[in-house]
Amino acid sequence: MPKTNVFFFLFIFNFLTVFAQTSKVEILQRDSKWVLEVNGLPYYINGAGGESHLDDLVKINGNTIRTWGMENAQRVLDEAEKKGIKVMLGLWVQHERHGFDYNNEEKVTKQLEDFRVLIRKYKNHPALLIWCVGNEYELAYQNTKVWKAVNDIARMVKEEDPNHPTASVTAGTSSEKLKFMQTQLTDVDIYGINTYGDIDSVKIILKNGNFNGPYMITEWGPNGHWESPKTSWKSSIEQTSKEKYDSYVYRYKDFIQSDSLQCIGSFAFLWGQKQEYTSTWYGVFTEQGFPTEVYDALAVSWSKKALVNNAPTVDSLKFIGNFNERNLFLDPNKKYKVGVYARDINKDKLIISWELFPESTDLKSGGDAESKPIEIIGKLKKGKNQTCKLETPSKEGAYRLYVTISDGEKVAYANIPFYVGTLMELKK
Repeated sequence: MPKTNVFFFLFIFNFLTVFAQTSKVEILQRDSKWVLEVNGLPYYINGAGGESHLDDLVKINGNTIRTWGMENAQRVLDEAEKKGIKVMLGLWVQHERHGFDYNNEEKVTKQLEDFRVLIRKYKNHPALLIWCVGNEYELAYQNTKVWKAVNDIARMVKEEDPNHPTASVTAGTSSEKLKFMQTQLTDVDIYGINTYGDIDSVKIILKNGNFNGPYMITEWGPNGHWESPKTSWKSSIEQTSKEKYDSYVYRYKDFIQSDSLQCIGSFAFLWGQKQEYTSTWYGVFTEQGFPTEVYDALAVSWSKKALVNNAPTVDSLKFIGNFNERNLFLDPNKKYKVGVYARDINKDKLIISWELFPESTDLKSGGDAESKPIEIIGKLKKGKNQTCKLETPSKEGAYRLYVTISDGEKVAYANIPFYVGTLMELKK
């Protein structure tokens, strides 16, 4: 066979191989119900935001992961394909609050063309499910030109890749954001909404705004630190892992799964761990990679099966004595007794560990990277019956005490903020 014919047949073979692997993903309305279909079969998203712990995701019937950017796209897609799950790939649309100028047409065009290269590179990957054009780009913004830029990107994506729908994500929703979504983002197929403690307002806003299209809850989980109760010195009070367990189960059942007509699925946050306000606030896993009570909540919600091994659970964390539990003002260099009330349904032996940190001061917005405070050593001594003795620091300021309860496989946790000092104007 002539060499030119060999090259021709190899080209055709490679083309057909790629084409055969490519999934055809569509968002369709059938009998008043929005359905995501992959190669003609219904696909409901039990998803997680993150790129790690994929075996743990599959184990509890999760089927999709979400990225916010394209930095690790090849690795993420390849790993997902091996595990039999899909990926919503995020195109990180630049934020005005990070310094991007949407009046600069040259930069706006370059952003779009850079994305075009990525679309062409990954559009035929069999693990690809949806292109997500931007995440919370309207957070603390002023220039409404960003909406046109997002839609221009979405239009380009659809031109380059007709086999996968487009989505775009806002930080929560409101009547104003919904109006932009409906009038400006005409080439976006699916509305993505990040929502936490205010998830109960989403369906009300969509209904009042006459939104009839498909949507996803693209981040959801515990109460956000910005919407949680605060101490008089403005530290946010974090839910215990048990309280988060209850929140995840309730929110999935009552505000995600219950909307069978328009909501095509969701992505729990965060499938991994990060420092955001605290080191435990949003992670489904610990820094060491252990699943928490929240993992069990998702397992119960997605798999509908009894767990072989349940995580420990924590009822409360308290300073023992007559204290104002919300506003704990403590004296410097003084010893206090603290108790955690925890149990394990499987009767496993529990390992309890304690940590003390100054309250974080490297606080950002919109999930931007934060640094973890440095642990304070030598101020904690384990006691009996799930207690410890705390000697307060000498330096005035805000602190936070953490407790972790492990059965060797899974973890429960709680933390409590306190203030060392005598600022009388704060004692209200």
